[in-house]
Amino acid sequence: MAETCKRPFSVLVVVHTGDLDVLLLERADHPGYWQSVTGSLEAGESPSDAAMRELGEETGLQQGELLDWEIETEYEIYPEWRHRYAPGVTRNIEHVFGFRLKKPQPVRLSPREHLNYLWLPFEDAAAKVFSSSNASAILKLPEMLNL
Repeated sequence: MAETCKRPFSVLVVVHTGDLDVLLLERADHPGYWQSVTGSLEAGESPSDAAMRELGEETGLQQGELLDWEIETEYEIYPEWRHRYAPGVTRNIEHVFGFRLKKPQPVRLSPREHLNYLWLPFEDAAAKVFSSSNASAILKLPEMLNL
């Protein structure tokens, strides 16, 4: 069965606490690559619905406060992942959300997608992620929380 091409519209969800601790996930398909919750929008799906779906699939977290940061970032899709998209698609638009928890919580990983998780202070998390758009979003956390 042929795999459906990913749509070049995605969500990035910075899972965090009020104390600015940030959840990172280690990619199963690229050990050593750490990131926030991410995923492509499905046909007909709103960004907020995609954010909640990806949170559930990747972490099991559902009880927190989802906030649309009203940030969209367009970036070039890493060459190693372009095969997942239709031929000729090289750019993606990412919609950024925050998901606030009272305190760091254990998560339920999807072994197909992630190997490990950790909680770090936001500046350390921004330094650890492989994606510059992810790092930029994490560094906006104090601003998004009006700190």
